[in-house]
Amino acid sequence: MARPVDTPRQPPGEPDWDDDEAGDAAGGGEGAVELRERVVDAALHGLRLDKALVALAPEFSRSHLQGLIERGHVRVDGEVATMASRAVRAGQRLAVELVPTAQARAFRPQPMALVVVHEDNDVLVIDKPAGLVVHPAPGNWSGTLVNGLLARDAGAAALPRAGIVHRLDKDTSGLMVVARTLPAMTALVRAIAAREVRREYQALAHGDVGAAPFTVEAPIGRDPRVRVRMAVVAHGKPARTEVTPVAHARGVSAVWCRLHTGRTHQIRVHLAHRGHPLVADALYGGAPALGVERQALHAARLGFAHPVSGAWLQFERPLPADLARAWQQVVGAAPAATMRSGSE
Repeated sequence: MARPVDTPRQPPGEPDWDDDEAGDAAGGGEGAVELRERVVDAALHGLRLDKALVALAPEFSRSHLQGLIERGHVRVDGEVATMASRAVRAGQRLAVELVPTAQARAFRPQPMALVVVHEDNDVLVIDKPAGLVVHPAPGNWSGTLVNGLLARDAGAAALPRAGIVHRLDKDTSGLMVVARTLPAMTALVRAIAAREVRREYQALAHGDVGAAPFTVEAPIGRDPRVRVRMAVVAHGKPARTEVTPVAHARGVSAVWCRLHTGRTHQIRVHLAHRGHPLVADALYGGAPALGVERQALHAARLGFAHPVSGAWLQFERPLPADLARAWQQVVGAAPAATMRSGSE
């Protein structure tokens, strides 16, 4: 029987998720289809078919029900009805096959190879490869990190987002921490909100960012002109990024970036706002260079207090091969006197 998804309660202090990636929250179990019927009464008489179906199946969104109509899952008096706008009349019998939403079918285990950097009873630290989507979303309902975590750890199904407390973009590589228990997840979410988790990235940006470290403190929100992008906007959420230049050569700067907030696409937006989009980041004006074909961003360092023991944990992962080759082309061609470690 199809029922609304029973989503575990979110821990307090939810991090800054991109709500447009959340999808349709209603749905049913994997593969479950319920046939629901009702005779149109006076209260529904004259309504559009899709609006009448909302009364019959209120746990589903109207857009999902419209999709069911278009795909032939709805009948009126035994005949398939494919027009959502048609009016229903008192006495007609409505029948709808409640096929689960794409999101409901997405949260299923899918075994995959994950590079585990650290694991204990409370947390998991992984090195995410470029190209792996973290959370199911339109266009990526399977093969995500969530699917892999559900296959790896039976307890992940009881946690919001399978224990994920922060995201990396699909084409960003590097370190992520994942909670394995609800108390650990709550503690990690609060630590991120309190800016107690240290996250440092290596990036390659177009142009010369200069030799001196600088901070970009500019609010980030949805780009009013291009919805798939974020932008520095007056009504956005506060965002702060520290940037430490390492070297400049071949028209590209190698930099370290430290996040003090975790807004969607934050480093990408802040550097593009300064006129230095990331190499190969087409969404924000970057172009391929030095052999790099995906946005040149790697989550290289991650530090946080263990959510149970309180012990400080610090992890570092080297650049993957594509970025390592490009990074060396910049650093190797720059004067030694300009070098900075990124930890200063």
